[in-house]
Amino acid sequence: MSFQIALSGLAAAQKDLDTTANNIANVNTTGFKESRAEFADVYATSIFSSGRTKVGDGVSTSTVAQQFNQGSLQFTNNSLDLAITGEGFFATTPDLQSQDLTYTRAGAFKLNKDNFIVDNRGNFLQGFNVDAVTGENSSVSLSTSSPIAIPTSAGAPRATNNIFLSMNLDSRVVPPAPALAFDPSDRASYNHSTSVTVYDSLGESHIVTTYFRKLDTLPPANSEWQTFVVWDDNTANPTVPAPTPPATRNPDSYFVGDNIEFDSSGNFVPAAPVSDITLPFAELNDPANGYLTNGAQFSNDIVVNFRDASGTRTPTQYASGFDVNNLSQDGTTVGNLTGVDIDSFGRVLATYSNGDSSYLAQVTLVRFANVQGLKQVGNTSWKQSLTSGEPIGGQGNTGTFGAVNASALEQSNVNLTTELVDLISAQRNFQANSRALEVNSTLQQTVLQIR
Repeated sequence: MSFQIALSGLAAAQKDLDTTANNIANVNTTGFKESRAEFADVYATSIFSSGRTKVGDGVSTSTVAQQFNQGSLQFTNNSLDLAITGEGFFATTPDLQSQDLTYTRAGAFKLNKDNFIVDNRGNFLQGFNVDAVTGENSSVSLSTSSPIAIPTSAGAPRATNNIFLSMNLDSRVVPPAPALAFDPSDRASYNHSTSVTVYDSLGESHIVTTYFRKLDTLPPANSEWQTFVVWDDNTANPTVPAPTPPATRNPDSYFVGDNIEFDSSGNFVPAAPVSDITLPFAELNDPANGYLTNGAQFSNDIVVNFRDASGTRTPTQYASGFDVNNLSQDGTTVGNLTGVDIDSFGRVLATYSNGDSSYLAQVTLVRFANVQGLKQVGNTSWKQSLTSGEPIGGQGNTGTFGAVNASALEQSNVNLTTELVDLISAQRNFQANSRALEVNSTLQQTVLQIR
């Protein structure tokens, strides 16, 4: 019996050595979780044996328990490198249509040839569908997750409908002579101008220039400025489509807006309901006017709004230089992908060269009731088992799922100093059991030599 006890001790010591060696071997493996060999004594008896004199039958390996404590973060320059600070796991599938989920903490992701986010073995990172504008998800059920793709372009162009313009007009400037008609090519016929790039339905760019001409008004009347808009410097076109309201269009092929007014404090006084300049889409589309020569068509008027997009900032007239403090428009051309950002909630935001940005997906996080019950499948990955419980899907920064850290990798949670001490301890244990086996052999040899 003592031979079997010593042999069980050797087997246990060997298991401890193997576990420690595996931990040391993976000290630099991203997302690796150390293991700990746990042992239990062997005690076999019957109802007729004396428990007070029973010694025991050795030791057995109870389990090799994984330790899922947090590893430290290593920061990188790759925005697709992801790390979780919390109890969650990333979910991956081996192909696009598969529902065979594998779970990992190793977030070294990259794009494959089809622009899907994959890990080092080509497994597809799963994500939830989200609203492209707000980033809000519609479901966190694992059955609704799908592989995350990063499109390289922003899709179809969007024609400009609105221009938002807010500025300060210099109250000190001298109005042009009344006899001098407005002429965009004559700098003396206006006081200020500013330009913005707009886009037609095909995504081609055009330059829209807004001109401001101060009128010679005297107190107590409000100060007034005439406004004009020129399209692509198209001022030489003699054609005037009929009927064209003179308040909107004039023979010199520029668009005329209502006068804008300021009170004695320099505050904007909008006309009822607002002071805007409208570029009618019918005139823009008419080939006789020469505004569009590429086959593009506008389906709506373009409106120059004298405010910002939120409506909180309006023009002013102070005794300071001409200053444009807001100039934007809502059209886009086709854009190429310029960057991908992932926030702590796991929301994937793509930005494009045309200024567009949109949420693509939300990285799926998964947690389990008993993480030590997960079944190891290699490549620092796990699968669900009977003892792990059902996988529960969720998003970052909620509950115990943890936060998603972009441009970071979770390092192995192996403490090398502790493992080296454990290695020495396991070695001593092995030597002691070997010695016990040797002593047992010597005793039996002594018995055999008795005459």
